[in-house]
Parts: sequence; C-alpha cells; structure tokens
Amino acid sequence: MHRGKGMKFVGDSRVPAERKPNIPKDYSEYPGKTEAFWPNFLLKEWMVGAVFLIGFLCLTAAHASPLERVADPTDTGYIPLPDWYFLFLYQLLKYSYASGPYTVMGALVIPGLAFGALLLAPFLDRGPYRRPSKRPIATGLMLLGIAATFYLTWESVVTHDWEAAAEQGKIVAEAEIDKESEGYLLYEEKGCISCHGNSLEGSPAGKALVDNGLEPDEIKDIAQNGQGQMPPGMFEGTEEELQKLAEFISGVTSK
Repeated sequence: MHRGKGMKFVGDSRVPAERKPNIPKDYSEYPGKTEAFWPNFLLKEWMVGAVFLIGFLCLTAAHASPLERVADPTDTGYIPLPDWYFLFLYQLLKYSYASGPYTVMGALVIPGLAFGALLLAPFLDRGPYRRPSKRPIATGLMLLGIAATFYLTWESVVTHDWEAAAEQGKIVAEAEIDKESEGYLLYEEKGCISCHGNSLEGSPAGKALVDNGLEPDEIKDIAQNGQGQMPPGMFEGTEEELQKLAEFISGVTSK
C-alpha cells in the first residue's frame, strides 16, 4: 500500500461549521408571545426573584419576628398555632371527618389527593392553548385548590381566639418564688396552679399574677366573688388560709 492511500476523511453533518445565533424556535402556531428560555426568559425570572428576595430581607431586618415565652412542656393548656401558610391544613383537622379517628384522612389522604391532582394537572390537560377558558381541567383544578385554601385559611383566622393566644404566648416577668413557703403550698393545694401556672405566669385559663399590683384584701375579694373568667366561690378554705394565700400572691414580684 502506497503512503496516503486508503485513508478516508469522514465529516459529520450534525456539527455545524458556523455558530448560529440564539434564535428561538418558531412557535407561531401557539397564541401569545414566545422567546428563548436561555438567557432571555430565565434572566427575567432571576431579576424578579432578586427584587422579592431583597424586599423580604429588608422586611426581616426592619421588623423582628414576634417571640413568645419560653416553651413549657408541663403547660398542657397551651394551644399551638402554625404559620399562616399552614392555617388551611390546621383548619381542616378541626372537622369531624378529618380529626379524631379520621386524622389520617385529614393529615394524609385529603391533602395527598389535592396536591396529587395539582401535580397531574399538566398531564391531564396537555392542550397548546394558554387561554384559561380553553383549558377547563387545569383551570378548574387550580381554581378549586385556590378557593379551598382561601376558605380554610379564612375560617381558621376568624374562629381562632386571638386574645387567648396572645395571653398564652406573652412573655411575662419571672419571679423568685419560695415554693416551700406556706403561701405557695396553699396556692398549689387550692388548685390555683391549674389556671395561673407553676410560677404564677398565667395560662389561657387564668391571667398572670406576677407584679399584679393588688392588695391582699383585693385578692381575697376576687377569690371569693370572682372576676372576668374566674367564677365566684373558687376558693374553698378557712379565712386564715385565704389571708395567707392573698398575702403570698400580693407579694409576688419580678426579679
């Protein structure tokens, strides 16, 4: 074989000789405007996202997150409330068909069906149209999901006892309490602790008694005749016990 003979050069037509500009495909048969995903459309999305992110960071720097008192695992009267974006699920679990023995329905089955329907919406309706009226399945599922979310969130907001929630989460002053004193033992024995807390910090069922500013006679009157949510006749004991209890509560001050 002579030198150079038998060698063949093969070209691949799939590799362009010239680099073509980034021209979007022709989607003229679809209604509406179209453009190249990269970098035109994606750049716009990033710019909008950056504006919202900067605005959100400014809000977090200007307004600190509201804090509640330190969590107390012994406080069985505390009613937790989720963040606003989970209020619709919180409200759903209040209904009889989604709570109690049917908690699995409210926590897994119903949300799973709802989110599954939204997830499958693009596959159920694969039409080329952008107009909502021409995509009834996808539009209907989306409107149903939005309406249910808004309704459940609204119901959760209007039915929640916000005053009690503010009281149960309020940061109260801590007090130095001698839990071996006769006054505290009476406070515990007469059942005051169930409504006003171990350290007189209060709960949804009773107000805080630290720094109450009341005289012993005023406390005795409230214990006998009631005030606000506290009904009359709650105290059962002798006059001497009531006096010692009133003096103890009146003298509880913060550190």
